[in-house]
Amino acid sequence: MQNNVKELRRARGLRQEDLARALGVTRQTINAIENDRYDPTLALAMKLARLLETPLEQLFFLPG
Repeated sequence: MQNNVKELRRARGLRQEDLARALGVTRQTINAIENDRYDPTLALAMKLARLLETPLEQLFFLPG
């Protein structure tokens, strides 16, 4: 699964640390998500979408 987390995070002026703290995860988790090395749980994906004010299907998508 691919995502737009990095682009949306940067557009809102947030650091990985800021996003991690708001979500209750580590910065390494955010880094892994942004680099397509970790697919978050549905609950975490929904929290990310809410925090980044983006529909879930625009935040995460299947390649191709």
